[in-house]
Amino acid sequence: MSVRAKKRLGQHFLQDENIAKEIAGTLEHTTKKALEIGPGMGSLTKYLLKDWGNDLWVSEVDNESVEYLNTHYPELKPNIIYGDFLQLDLTTNFGKEEISLIGNFPYNISSQILFKALDNKDMIVQIVGMFQKEVGKRICSPPGNRDYGILSVLIQAYYETEYLFDVAPECFIPPPAVNSGVIKLKRKTNATIGCDEVLFKKVIKTAFNQRRKKLSNALSGLIDSKKINPDIGHKRAEQLSWEDFEALTNVIEESNRNQV
Repeated sequence: MSVRAKKRLGQHFLQDENIAKEIAGTLEHTTKKALEIGPGMGSLTKYLLKDWGNDLWVSEVDNESVEYLNTHYPELKPNIIYGDFLQLDLTTNFGKEEISLIGNFPYNISSQILFKALDNKDMIVQIVGMFQKEVGKRICSPPGNRDYGILSVLIQAYYETEYLFDVAPECFIPPPAVNSGVIKLKRKTNATIGCDEVLFKKVIKTAFNQRRKKLSNALSGLIDSKKINPDIGHKRAEQLSWEDFEALTNVIEESNRNQV
């Protein structure tokens, strides 16, 4: 029995055993439980089970893959969550317990997976994932180049990022049309920011949605440009670190408070 890769689910099954073993071994035991997203035919699962045992959970939306896992990894059956990870309430299965995430993430929803992880950052301590290479590079990119964007800032505010290695298309069945890369995210010891989180996200998204403009112009709908430090106002979004955006958010919040 095998599983047919479904394009609508973005399935590309990893067939290189050495890479699968390396990815699985990258996940540190900083939490008791681990959740694998989209295990498919278990290329990572087989190695994760050896290391995590009954503390490994998997989330799978494809019923054919669930049947395969039930047949080939019967010990995993009680820990299979049949459903879309993006729709899951993690507290249903894990309460408030901290967990680790891992997976050969479907590229069509990989960014959404990270945004959901950010929404649950109090629970999710680390993430090891396969991404489209350019997405992985973007997440780990420092300020000052085109790769750096909204997701870079938001992730780096709460997690330490590390790009681990490339994975060639021929390592998958079927081969994707792009190169892939594996990254690791480790939640910071003090994973909090010193400003309003909702406004922080709004400032970042507003700035990058007009990334060719100087910040004094891009943020004109949020604050009078005269109230922005010229050293910041003359820059563009991609030149600011997450700490810069944190400071800028506080300036905007203070300005709004004074107008009330």
